[in-house]
Amino acid sequence: MIKNLNRFGIVAAVSLLALSAQAQEKLRLLTWADYTPKEVVDAFTKETGIQVEITLSNNEEMISKLRATQGAGFDLAQPSQDRITGPQAEFGIYKPLDLSKIDSKLFIGSMLEATKKNTTLDGKVYGLPHIWGTDGLVVNTKVAPGVKDYLDLCGAEVKGKASLRAKRPTLIAFAFAMGEDPFKAYSDEKAYAALMDKVGTKLSACKANLKFFWDGKDALLAGLRAGEVTAAMAWDTGGWKLNSENPDLKFIAPKSGALGWVDTFAIPAKGRADDAAYKWINFNMRPEIAAKVAASAGNFSASQGADKLAAGKLKDQFAESFPQAAIDNIKWYPAVPAGLEAIEGKVLDKVKAN
Repeated sequence: MIKNLNRFGIVAAVSLLALSAQAQEKLRLLTWADYTPKEVVDAFTKETGIQVEITLSNNEEMISKLRATQGAGFDLAQPSQDRITGPQAEFGIYKPLDLSKIDSKLFIGSMLEATKKNTTLDGKVYGLPHIWGTDGLVVNTKVAPGVKDYLDLCGAEVKGKASLRAKRPTLIAFAFAMGEDPFKAYSDEKAYAALMDKVGTKLSACKANLKFFWDGKDALLAGLRAGEVTAAMAWDTGGWKLNSENPDLKFIAPKSGALGWVDTFAIPAKGRADDAAYKWINFNMRPEIAAKVAASAGNFSASQGADKLAAGKLKDQFAESFPQAAIDNIKWYPAVPAGLEAIEGKVLDKVKAN
């Protein structure tokens, strides 16, 4: 009888220790502001017993923190997809993903494949898509219905009332609209320089059509509201904001493709809670959870079906701007090789000076 009681006591003690360990399991998350709404974190902890410790950051700080510790201190990070392979090759701060632990059906297929491609190094995948956004066109469709692609900003229909940024996305966008693929040219610096010179010549010729080059969003939005600008290269959420005020102003995915950025899930090299990280990824990609995160972030999720759960007008705006064909045609930014931004800077300086 005593032996049985002792055995029972040992089993009970072991069970209590196991429960205690589970209750103390923690996921240390390095992420952006607004990607972790409290209701989502609380629901995850309630379902899994895993506590989430959140550190807010940005791309530069993420790389700096992980570089300083050789990939320690965090179990999951969320760098943009174009900031993964370069730092990984140089500093080794991430570990390859075990794709068998991911429910791939939860992701928009084209987005998942594009991100896997853009975060692959030496045959190993280091990033999965989470939150995304785009640059495209914001157009007053009542007065400029013919603007469908970036080069249309140089047309007579919007003469003196178009706007662009004198930044690298504009160079990339015009290259695609001119029938080129600037991302394929990344691997050949000489070819890329020649392509950028060609794009720069086109932009210089287009300057007479512009009301102004915009730097801050407030000036651009004010110009579109007042009708001083009737078409511009701009970002999606800005276009949807204006559309809520004036239905004639719409965000349009250009014929040659919107330019897309993606914030990812990546596992640091010395993370110590990989299972918790994979649980968090799959949990966040469920459509009903992803819709809540997207609402908090103000952008959209790579979760398949989350857009259909968006609240109110935003759901309709997204559907109008991004039918499936437009999503599949998004040109996702790959990692930028060293030296290319210097080439772009010289071209932009010349465009602004001419």
